[in-house]
Amino acid sequence: MATGTSTTRDGTAGPLEGPTPRRVRPPRWLDLRLVLGVLLVLGSVVIGARVVTAADATVPVWAASGDLAAGTVLTAEDLEATSVRLDDAASAYLSTTTRPAGQVLGRPVSAGELLPRAALEPGSDLVQLALPVQAGYVPPSLARGHLVDVYAVADPAAGAGVVTGDVDLVVGGAPVQAVSGRGDGVLSTATTTVQVVVAVRADDAQGVLAAIGGRALVVVVRESADGPATATPGAPAPTGTPTPTTAGPTG
Repeated sequence: MATGTSTTRDGTAGPLEGPTPRRVRPPRWLDLRLVLGVLLVLGSVVIGARVVTAADATVPVWAASGDLAAGTVLTAEDLEATSVRLDDAASAYLSTTTRPAGQVLGRPVSAGELLPRAALEPGSDLVQLALPVQAGYVPPSLARGHLVDVYAVADPAAGAGVVTGDVDLVVGGAPVQAVSGRGDGVLSTATTTVQVVVAVRADDAQGVLAAIGGRALVVVVRESADGPATATPGAPAPTGTPTPTTAGPTG
């Protein structure tokens, strides 16, 4: 390092002093800028996590697997789990933690519709009534959940014709609980009688059986779960004005 001389106040020469070196300090971990940077990173991570969580705030609830008429007694096959975002309305629908099978629908439910709590009847006096119907008097599309009217007519096999006054509405607006005996499938055996199980009020069951009186039955499927009835394919159209003897639930 080079040195020099300098003149003092009294005129004498002395050594020239160089600059004083600065000591380099090690970085401090508590530096304010470092702390602020860490806080900004943590804040962005928390906010991002909340945004992602809110975007995926779905809850699993029950939905109808098919069209179901009012009065249908629910089974496990009628329900399918689906995850949807309901926010504050979640409490109005049935969570998959509940088991609504065995309860009765108080109103029609369409396929894919979420099952609301208000659609279930708290108590029901419905019973399941099995009706034997000739195969030609049942629509091919008849299935569980349909809403049907059932008419009693004179049995053509007994040699009687269908005339005015021979047709009576014995069950009106009843939900179909099950259909069996069709003999569907390649290896199945064709049957002449199909069992149609409908739900009727317990107090009406005896009246329905008495109104049938051994006559043949004709099933008429309504256009929708709560719509008007349409003629049954393959069955004779009722003539005259049918007189309701007793009726099932109308929803």
